[in-house]
Amino acid sequence: MKAVAILSGGLDSTVALAKAKGSAEILLALTFDYGQKAAKKEIHSARKISRHYSIPHKVIQLPWLKSITSTALVHPKASLPKGEMSPRTAKAVWVPNRNGAFIEIAAAHAETLGATRLITGFNKEEAATFPDNSKPYVTAINQALSFSTANKVRVISGTINLDKKGIVRLGKSLNAPLNLIWPCYEGGKTWCRTCESCLRTIGAGL
Repeated sequence: MKAVAILSGGLDSTVALAKAKGSAEILLALTFDYGQKAAKKEIHSARKISRHYSIPHKVIQLPWLKSITSTALVHPKASLPKGEMSPRTAKAVWVPNRNGAFIEIAAAHAETLGATRLITGFNKEEAATFPDNSKPYVTAINQALSFSTANKVRVISGTINLDKKGIVRLGKSLNAPLNLIWPCYEGGKTWCRTCESCLRTIGAGL
């Protein structure tokens, strides 16, 4: 089985990649720069993780996505919520159809390369507040991809049934390079340790 991985450089996508390596030939890892505050850090981590697994890495720029959203994840004047994990904080970092755009672009790369799978780091914990992390979403997008790709590319995620603690356990069991990840929404020298993503990651045992 040949695959393309969507790799943000964070916990979930890194562990999903590590798990997929056991059963698939990963032809390419894609990282998207849509103007997010942590873009440089995410790209740096994704490059190191790709190098760790000897996988070609490509960065795709999506400036139009930044231009149409005022989310705190992107907008320089919008403050990221700190110290909590809730529907309110999830709404503050929502980017319209982000995963949809990522998957459709990655699927085009996959078909061109002769790959039939897209590796994503979805999980059940974030699916509670981000519907595009959920099983119903994967089912729906795979149905769409069966029409939009000639080789019927499918999204798979080895982390979709796990919460963050389970993902950390899986990552450690696979010897995934968890020391290389960047889960923080901010782009500072170190994790801010107070944004929702940091809180989830730290709470899971990292």
